[in-house]
Amino acid sequence: MRILANRMDLGFQKYQAEYEEAVMRVLRSGWYIMGKEMKAFESEFASFNEVSRYLHSMRWNGSGNESIFCAGVASGLDALWIGMKVLGIGPGDDFIVQGNTYIASVMGGTINGARPIFIEPDVNYQIDLNKIEESITSHTKAIMVVHLYGMVCNMDKVVDICKRHHLYLIEDCAQAHGAMWNEQRVGTFGNIGCFSFYPTKNIGAFGDAGAVISHDPDIIHKIEVFRNYGSQEHYKNEVVGANSRLDEMQAALLRVKLKHFNDLTDERRKLAKRYDDELKNPKLIKPVEEQGSYAVYHQYVVRCRDREKLIDFLQSKNIGVNIHYPIPPHLQEAYKYLGHKKGEYPITERYAQEVLSIPIYNGMCEAEQSYVIDALNAF
Repeated sequence: MRILANRMDLGFQKYQAEYEEAVMRVLRSGWYIMGKEMKAFESEFASFNEVSRYLHSMRWNGSGNESIFCAGVASGLDALWIGMKVLGIGPGDDFIVQGNTYIASVMGGTINGARPIFIEPDVNYQIDLNKIEESITSHTKAIMVVHLYGMVCNMDKVVDICKRHHLYLIEDCAQAHGAMWNEQRVGTFGNIGCFSFYPTKNIGAFGDAGAVISHDPDIIHKIEVFRNYGSQEHYKNEVVGANSRLDEMQAALLRVKLKHFNDLTDERRKLAKRYDDELKNPKLIKPVEEQGSYAVYHQYVVRCRDREKLIDFLQSKNIGVNIHYPIPPHLQEAYKYLGHKKGEYPITERYAQEVLSIPIYNGMCEAEQSYVIDALNAF
């Protein structure tokens, strides 16, 4: 048996007729950029994130609005950097972010000239909430929480820190569509929630796509202007903007995926539960879903001190795996100018040497998962 680390074709096949209908609807419309499909998806994704009526988060910084507003953009990275640009985070500003995230989270701020202040992760790979306040200075303007692997940290504590220190709260939800803390969707706790719809994501497009959500309609309006060359009226440019538009094809396909979110997420959670219950190898450290959270398991990540030997063993069994991520941002060549040294963030660096994403995907059958479980237990 051969098991891939991830598969997207099975998800397509399950709803193939609906996807093909969506594609043909767009092709026949004769309108391919910023049309009815994009507007419909923005509305539907905003409503999707209003699942909870608690939505207490934004009241601490001036907005009592329980509605969610959405602007589609061209990618998850664009969601981050344009969102931070609109918030006015730039040169001279620091933003706090966990050290073990994907580099795109960091680029969201550094593209705008802001400086990342890295925080070590906790045992569940999320930002260590107990280490944030010691890093806040007069230059700190925002905290970015990354809901890594589809897991969630204690958002009540994050909101409290931002409230007391008058900081922006940015949520990178690229891997956590629909995840919740105390029945409230991630992305709705802060000033902006930034999403990627890269094909591998839980709500994935068939190309690049992204979105920003917010309780503040003014933020979303500014993003709508900025994404279209700084213009809301043809040939009248209010600011120097960008070309970052969610195209009609991807929006139509995302509407199909969004409609089936509950079933797709239930399937992933069942796969994760089986790994939780049946992986018995003491060499493996399994993820733990914090009480109060609802994880969506974009990845199922284990840790192993003998990771390279484990990878070789699994490859001999034709089982594919991924490493998310082998080089932390502070050690990347791109951020050499920040002056960080190896050993500065020992937990982040240890995780980079130990984490392993094992196969989990929609359409994974019982026999395939049994094969993976048996192999991992036999190592």
